[in-house]
Amino acid sequence: MGTLHTAGLDDLPGEVPVLISGGGPSGLFLALDLAQRGIRSLVIEPRVSIDADRPRAKTTNARTMTHLRRIGLASALRSAAPLPVDFAQDVIFCSSLTGREIRRFPNAFQLETGRYQPQPECGQQVPQPVLESVLRDAVEASTHATLMTGLRVKSSSNVAGGQQVTVVDAAGQSRTVRSSFLAGADGGSSTVRRGLGIRLEGGSAALSNISILFRSTELASTITLDPAVQYWVLGPGTAGMVGRMNLDQTWWAIVQGVDANAEGLDPVAMVRSLVGADIDVDVIATDPWTARMLLAPSYGEDGVFLVGDAAHQNPPWGGHGFNTCIGDAANLAWKIAAALEGWAGPELLASYGLERRPVAERTINDAAANGKALAYHFADPALEAQGSDGDAARASAKEALGVKQSEFDSLGLVLGYSYAGTPLVVPDGSPIPVEDPIRYTPSASPGAVLPHAWLDDSTSLYDVLGQGFTLLVDALSVVGSAVEDLYAPVLAAAAERGVPVTVTAVGPDRRGIPMSEHWAADAVLVRPDQHVAWRGSSAEAAAGALSVAAGWVHHNDSHNTKEIAHADAVIS
Repeated sequence: MGTLHTAGLDDLPGEVPVLISGGGPSGLFLALDLAQRGIRSLVIEPRVSIDADRPRAKTTNARTMTHLRRIGLASALRSAAPLPVDFAQDVIFCSSLTGREIRRFPNAFQLETGRYQPQPECGQQVPQPVLESVLRDAVEASTHATLMTGLRVKSSSNVAGGQQVTVVDAAGQSRTVRSSFLAGADGGSSTVRRGLGIRLEGGSAALSNISILFRSTELASTITLDPAVQYWVLGPGTAGMVGRMNLDQTWWAIVQGVDANAEGLDPVAMVRSLVGADIDVDVIATDPWTARMLLAPSYGEDGVFLVGDAAHQNPPWGGHGFNTCIGDAANLAWKIAAALEGWAGPELLASYGLERRPVAERTINDAAANGKALAYHFADPALEAQGSDGDAARASAKEALGVKQSEFDSLGLVLGYSYAGTPLVVPDGSPIPVEDPIRYTPSASPGAVLPHAWLDDSTSLYDVLGQGFTLLVDALSVVGSAVEDLYAPVLAAAAERGVPVTVTAVGPDRRGIPMSEHWAADAVLVRPDQHVAWRGSSAEAAAGALSVAAGWVHHNDSHNTKEIAHADAVIS
C-alpha cells in the first residue's frame, strides 16, 4: 500500500517555488492545498513505502474532513476508510469486552449518520496509512505537486530570493535545490527545525503505552457489548483501549500505563485480558510509545516554516494531533500562495505562527489533562461484581468518567478556536465566544471559523466560497440591487492590491433563516481558510478589512473598522 518508486538525485529540479521536507499527512496536504491554488511544490520524503502496520492516528475530525472536502478528497477518503461511519459512533467504557458497560459517549469524534450540521462533513475513523495513501495518490495525479521518495533534506541556507536546500539519497550523495519557501513537515526530529536552532519545549508522560495490531477470527463474535468505535477497558490486570481496524479480522489495542522496557510483556496475554476471554490472537506488530507535550517557541522565520509535528507534539488523547497538523498546513498554504502571487502584505506570512501556535498550545493542554485520566486510573475489580457492591462501583465509575467528556465530545476544540487578536482580523467590539473544549457556539465573530449552514439539502454554505477571499452578503439585504454594485469598493480595493476576492449574495438557509441571523451582520469577509476576517454592513469598511486580512495594514484593538478603512485609503 502506498508504494512509489525511489527517486534519484538526477530527477530533482534545480528550482521550485515551495520545497516541503516530509511527506506525511501535513506535508502532503500542504502540497495539495498549494496545488489547488496553482502553486508548484516538491515534497521530499525518505520513506519509499507506507508502513500499514503502524496505524497511529485514526481520528479525522469534522474540521479536517471539511479541509479535505475543500481540496476534493473527502469522498475519496471515506471510500478508502475500512470502517464506515455507520458501523459505530460511540465510545464505550467497560470492565472488559465480555463484561459490563460502565459508560458510553455517543457520537464521539463528530461521528454522525445523516446530514451533519456544524460542518459540511462529519468525522471519519481511518488509519493514518490509509489517509497517507489517499493523499499520495492525489499528489501523483496533480500537475502542480510532486512527491519524491527515498530522499531526505539534510540542510538549508538563506540565499537571495529564498532557500538553498541540500537533499541527500540513501548513499549519502547530495544535490541542492533552490526554493522561494521551505516547509519543515519532517516530524518530531525535524531537520528543518534543528537548522533554525529551535528546540521543542515541554515534557513527557511518566508512563508509556504499547500499541498492538492483531488479527482475531473469534473476537467479533466474543464481544458481548454493543458495537463501538473504541472500547476503553478498566481492567485491574490490563487497562487500555480496543477497536476495529476494519470489518474483517484486524483490530488494534493500546495498553496504557506500562513500562515498555519491562521484561516478560506478552501482547497476546494483554489482549486476552482486555477482552476477558481466551480468544485467538495473531500479533501483527507492537509499538511502544510515550505521550509527549512539546511545542516550538517559534514556527519559523525568513521563508522557512515548521508544520505539524515539527512544531508541536500532542498526546493522542482525543485524536487531535494529526488534525492540528492539517490545520497548520491549511493556514500556511494560502499565505505562501499569496506571497508567490504578489498580493501578500508584510504582515501575512508572519501571522502563521501567531495564529497556529496558540491553537496547538490549547490542544496540547486539553489532551494532557485527558492523559491524567486514563483507563488504569479507573480500574477496579468491583466493576465486574454482582450485587450492590458491583452496582455502587459501576455508578461511582460512571460519574467519575464524566471528566473524559472533552476527549470524545470536543467540538469546542475542533471548531471553537479563533484567530481573534492577530494582525489579519478586524474585531468589531462584540464579545468573543468563550473558549470551551466541549461546547461550540457558532459565531461569525472575526477570527472564528465561519458558522456553517446548509443552503439546501445538498449545498453547503462552504460550497459557495471562492479560492481567495469571499465577501458573503445576506441576499435579503440586497433585494433589488446588484451585490457587486453595492460592494464595489471591495472589488476596487481587491483590484488595486491584486487580492483575489469573490462577492456573493447567499441565503436564506434551507430552514428559511436569513444569513444575517447566522452572522449577526449583513456581510462577512471570509478568508481562504474559511475563517471570518470581518463582519459588518459598510462596503467601505469591508474594503479596508480586505487590506488588513491580506496583511497590508496592521490592525490593533484601538482602531475601529472606519479608521482602518480610512487608513487603507490613505496608504493606497
